[in-house]
Amino acid sequence: MNKIFDFKDLKGDIFGGLTAGIVALPLALAFGVQSGMGAIAGLYGAMVLGIFAAVFGGTSTQVSGPTGPMTVISAMVVATAIEVSGSLQAGMGIIIASFILAGGFQILYGLLKIGKYIKYIPYPVLSGFMSGIGVIIILFQIYPFLGHPSANNTVHIFLNLNEPLSQINFNALGLGALTIAIIYLFPKITKSIPSALVALLVVSTLSYVLGLNVPTIGEIPIGIPELKFSTIFHVDPAMYWIIIEFAVMLSALGAIDSLLTSVIADNITKTKHDSNKELIGQGIGNIAASLVGGLPGAGATMRTVVNVNAGGTTRLSGVIHGLLLAAILFGLGKFAAFIPLSVLAGILITVGLGIIDYKGLRHLIRVPKADAAVLLIVLLITVFGNLLHAVGVGVVLACVLFMKKSSDLVERGSSLKAMSSFDGEETWDDEGGAYKKYKNKIFIKHLYGPLFFGFTFRFQELIQELKSDIQVLIIRMDEVPYIDQSGLYALEEAILDLQRDNIVVVFAALQIQPHDMLTSIGVIPILVPEMHVFDSFSDCEVWLKQNLSSDKDGILQIAEELLKVKIAKVAYRM
Repeated sequence: MNKIFDFKDLKGDIFGGLTAGIVALPLALAFGVQSGMGAIAGLYGAMVLGIFAAVFGGTSTQVSGPTGPMTVISAMVVATAIEVSGSLQAGMGIIIASFILAGGFQILYGLLKIGKYIKYIPYPVLSGFMSGIGVIIILFQIYPFLGHPSANNTVHIFLNLNEPLSQINFNALGLGALTIAIIYLFPKITKSIPSALVALLVVSTLSYVLGLNVPTIGEIPIGIPELKFSTIFHVDPAMYWIIIEFAVMLSALGAIDSLLTSVIADNITKTKHDSNKELIGQGIGNIAASLVGGLPGAGATMRTVVNVNAGGTTRLSGVIHGLLLAAILFGLGKFAAFIPLSVLAGILITVGLGIIDYKGLRHLIRVPKADAAVLLIVLLITVFGNLLHAVGVGVVLACVLFMKKSSDLVERGSSLKAMSSFDGEETWDDEGGAYKKYKNKIFIKHLYGPLFFGFTFRFQELIQELKSDIQVLIIRMDEVPYIDQSGLYALEEAILDLQRDNIVVVFAALQIQPHDMLTSIGVIPILVPEMHVFDSFSDCEVWLKQNLSSDKDGILQIAEELLKVKIAKVAYRM
């Protein structure tokens, strides 16, 4: 195991952990209430999982705790347990057993080293699933936002929406609306203080001072939590399969959520996480949190990014985040009783809006129809059906549709026009030509076969390997007949990453479908101008010779062309 902290990083870890803990507080309270187990469950989960996952996980800067997607499934577990047992207390055995088993499955995933396979889930499946989770979070907050108890399921929300609408608690509505306004507007004043925390404190204080009649969190326990392990011995054997199903859902989603956050942390810190170790750490943390009645969770993207940006470098930052929450619970927990539920609903509505993948939805009419169909189907099943089924159906559909598309392209392959061949996967050497002195600055990468979801991770690795003091990268696409949504976004991110290092990206011999896809979302001509897109590799050779045979420094002249699209690139990323 890597050491927990380093004295040279101590100051950054302390600031990172404290900042992440402050950000986590309102979210932990809100997720706890949404789950049906109460605010205390969210605090216990964030506190215990945050500490154990930091110590035993495989990502040094990761901050873990209850997340929106995990809370949605946890709420399903709680609702089922209450329905079967009659009350939360009576159904606690089902809940704790599901949470503990989920952690056990995550440890098993890590021991079996299956963390590396998470990256093969297609983008449309992840996009549809995460957007569906965001929609569910928003829908479940409509009732408390209007001052009423939350509904049991999404269908119930739509069927009975007239009830809260006909009896709106305008005090609750006003507090919730003010919460959302502060969350979105306060960052325009300063980003040094988390806007969700400001909203929680300001609006809750306002409600208390004015004595508004709105539903509140109510009293929460203060002190060392009691162990809940004995409750699992009172579970009806008839519930075992349901417990296993919930545990699989929680463990799989937690694994995906955590490893995606680990990748984001790697990109920011330029480090490399251990995916299998991370799964083991998450499993240990979720088991520990479950034993004290805490919510299960995963690596939290926003809290992790906040931690890194505030200086967090080692595992100590995640531990400090958990200890801060413990100190707040023991010292200020009694004040949480006065927090209005509509304030927490406002916080969660912004969380749900942040989870929705607007990028994927915005490009629905431009990406391949098969990808768009998969995304929408997964989204609908997630919102109105079973979350595990949504991912399963999405993956199967994506695979079947991709295989059909690949088969169709192979059948038509014999009619494709033969392109001029070039075997150079190494640095270009023109055997004495005018631009021989630049041979170590120009690199040709020849891609073969479809660029699809199963290849995107390897493609991004290849691009990183190429960034070795080159100034021009020529991507030959004459053997790439098809690119799906995952490949499209992977190529987009790779180009942006290369251009940040002032590397010119050139396309040669694009086939029709890849060219149409790259044009439809603006990669061509915004990121890669038309002047850098060539019908054949021979045309690309001519362009290079014309630029590099001049008296000026041709390579620099080409690199300077990037300045012409900087404004367009800014608009493109917005």
